[in-house]
Amino acid sequence: MDVRTTPAQLWEAARRTVRDAGLPTGPPLRPTRRAWQFDALVALTIGIATVYYGVDNVGNVVVRETAAGVEHVIPRPSGPGGLALMVTLAAVASGALALRRRYPLAVLCVVTAATLATPQSVLRLTFYAFVIAVYSAAVYSPYRVAALAALPVAVVLVGTSGNSVTPIVPNEYIALLILAPMAVAAVGLRTWKLRTDEGRTRLTALERDQAEALRRAVEHERARIARELHDVVTHNVSVMIIQAGAARKIMKTSPEEAGEALLAVEAGGRAAMTELRHVMGLLTMAEGTDAAAVQAGTAAELAPQPGLDQLETLVGRVRDAGLPVGLTVTGPPRPLPPGLELAAYRVVQEALTNTVKHASGATAAVTVEYAPELLRVEVTDTGGQPGVATPTGNGRGLIGLRERLAVHDGTLNTGRRLTGGYRVEALIPLETP
Repeated sequence: MDVRTTPAQLWEAARRTVRDAGLPTGPPLRPTRRAWQFDALVALTIGIATVYYGVDNVGNVVVRETAAGVEHVIPRPSGPGGLALMVTLAAVASGALALRRRYPLAVLCVVTAATLATPQSVLRLTFYAFVIAVYSAAVYSPYRVAALAALPVAVVLVGTSGNSVTPIVPNEYIALLILAPMAVAAVGLRTWKLRTDEGRTRLTALERDQAEALRRAVEHERARIARELHDVVTHNVSVMIIQAGAARKIMKTSPEEAGEALLAVEAGGRAAMTELRHVMGLLTMAEGTDAAAVQAGTAAELAPQPGLDQLETLVGRVRDAGLPVGLTVTGPPRPLPPGLELAAYRVVQEALTNTVKHASGATAAVTVEYAPELLRVEVTDTGGQPGVATPTGNGRGLIGLRERLAVHDGTLNTGRRLTGGYRVEALIPLETP
């Protein structure tokens, strides 16, 4: 394999590097009020100290012995011009530190320029501000590539601008400059550890609360589904009782009609057994659910439940609400268990409700397909804008649909469409007719 790099590839890599240098890797830091106050105090403290140092050294001549019998005379700026220069440099370098968190790279450039303009004999005027500016650029700059490129350049420029005769830091301060960063690093490490532990604790508590909320939502939905299935089963049993009573009365006089009534009883019994099996499976999953809550319900909740034959009415109501909806039914419709039809109806109802709330201006399409072994219900929309003051969904509607379909061994598929909008599809297995 040829792994040689061509000049064009090198040029493209360099171009991408330069381009990425101007891209932020995160949002700019927005300091708090306490951070602004702390930075202003740091700038004021260093400013007072360095201005005092400049005023105190105007016109001084320092004689330093660098070797046995070798002395160097180091004059410092003198006169009003020298004083103005030192005060200006100290004020600019220290004053810029007040913005070191908000504009770290700009502060580094300003302080580096002031440090390079400082006479060699009084480099302490700006050197301390330069150290803080380098640290701030490394920690706070959102432009990581630019910061990593600017830091070594600034350090090299300042490091090579001095000489071995004029030390920037006096010898008596060396121990302080070593111990202070170590103490700051230790405090920072401890603070980071404490915040990490606190964050982990909050995350664990949040996950626990979300899991508990999800469990409550699932239990509530299962209880509601159980009430609805209870109504369906009650309806089937009532029909069986009526048909059995009619068959008993006409058994001797009209045997054929009695046989038809008994066939109806048999069909109702099979449907009731299917629904009871679903209810028992549901209640087995919903361990710990209050039985009184499962059986409780208002008169409205005990009303006959809708089925697929009422989809046209549902679609008409949604059209009246301002959402254009098309309804397509493919395959030969046939009688289905009431609980299954209720689940399919709820899928269409929930999907159209979400479209009305979250996709204003869209159009929707409902497709019901009767396959030999499968009932497929699909609701799609073209996408739109959320309605005015529409609250953010919590996903409980989709959770309820999945629980409802799981009772009938069905599945729910949801997601955004490649062409825009949203799609909800329910697949429910059917017994072969």
